[in-house]
Amino acid sequence: MTSATDIPLLEKMPGHGRIRAQYLLESGTDPAHAAAVMAGEQSSGTFTKLAQETAELTERCGARIESLQEIEGLPRASLPIHGKLGGPTRRAVVEISWGMDNFGASLANLMATVAGNLFELKEVAGLRLLDIDLPDAFAQRYLPPRFAVAGTRELLGVHGGGPLVGTIIKPSVGLSPAQTAENVRALCEGGIDFIKDDELQSDGAHCPFDERVEAVMRVIDAYAERTGKKPMYAFNVTGDMDEMRRRHDTVLRHGGTCVMISLNSVGLVAAHQLRTFSQLPIHGHRNGWGYLSRHPALGFEYSAWQKFWRLAGVDHMHVNGLRNKFSETDESVIRSARTCMTPMFARPLPGFEAMPVFSSGQWAGQAFETYERLRTVDLIYAAGGGIMAHPGGIAAGIESIRTAWEAAARGVGIEQAARESKALAQAIAFFGK
Repeated sequence: MTSATDIPLLEKMPGHGRIRAQYLLESGTDPAHAAAVMAGEQSSGTFTKLAQETAELTERCGARIESLQEIEGLPRASLPIHGKLGGPTRRAVVEISWGMDNFGASLANLMATVAGNLFELKEVAGLRLLDIDLPDAFAQRYLPPRFAVAGTRELLGVHGGGPLVGTIIKPSVGLSPAQTAENVRALCEGGIDFIKDDELQSDGAHCPFDERVEAVMRVIDAYAERTGKKPMYAFNVTGDMDEMRRRHDTVLRHGGTCVMISLNSVGLVAAHQLRTFSQLPIHGHRNGWGYLSRHPALGFEYSAWQKFWRLAGVDHMHVNGLRNKFSETDESVIRSARTCMTPMFARPLPGFEAMPVFSSGQWAGQAFETYERLRTVDLIYAAGGGIMAHPGGIAAGIESIRTAWEAAARGVGIEQAARESKALAQAIAFFGK
């Protein structure tokens, strides 16, 4: 049975003046009829014909069905219609387009159009947004990610050779600023590149934001002064707009080099506003991604969803990781990482590339397959337990990951690499069970 990941993504059409969206559609009726309802609902039509809905108006402002390819159907609908699951269901890959004059180069209105009421239509028994292709006007309207791969590496002074080895402060909540800073001290001494707040850690009474920033940056600055290396810490600034601005300024004032936001929590408009004044990389956490994606017949493919956030100016995008603790397949993870690095617009326009962040149950062992399938080290490889729970300690956990990636990039297999590294051998014996 054809799945969303089997369907080729939209090809970029330079100079194309229309917004294009590709969907996987299920319907209990003729897919062509369902697609026509979708096009009407999201442009000039409604449930009945109106006097002012002239042929001229529809030609000028109506959404168009650019293509429709029917594929293998299903014995039963994936989603209930009026509370009940229907019988045999037809499926199709549908491309719909809109003229720019309908709403202009607006991210918020783009989301409302390509992923709005469509999911609620009774003609739809399943709908997944697979990809979008946008006119160059969007590249001219929005600021690209300011740092992405090259700028993040420049801030860290880590150029090539391997990914940025990162981790997450755990427990998620409950640690004081002093305890958090002690964890950071141990991670710095172990050779870490990147550390982030957990998405659940913001500005609680047990670990106030300002106190956390001051305590953590005191440790990082002392380490940098002694060694010349300054690890990056992504402070979670998620909050109301004025809170995010104040927190960004607090991080900047203390010499911090990254801020983090929960993308689904703050929304596109807030993310874009943060980009307009941020002088630091924006680390985008996708918590809540499951409710947008977990059912294969509903929501978004990451290839479509991440484009909104790259256009909003987010520098780092979470993509999960191989053999993760969640429900996402390895194929989806690799496909997601590739899309983050695929330019959205033809040069010389900015490509809006973002740095993929691998996380969720990662340790040194997945480095070999990740590199084999992705063929790049331009990513953040964030391991929590894979570093903190390493039997040889934090430094050994970091060493095991760095060694694994270096070996993978050299074409050395995991067995040989383990013979050359005690830390990696320990990681395999402990985590590889």
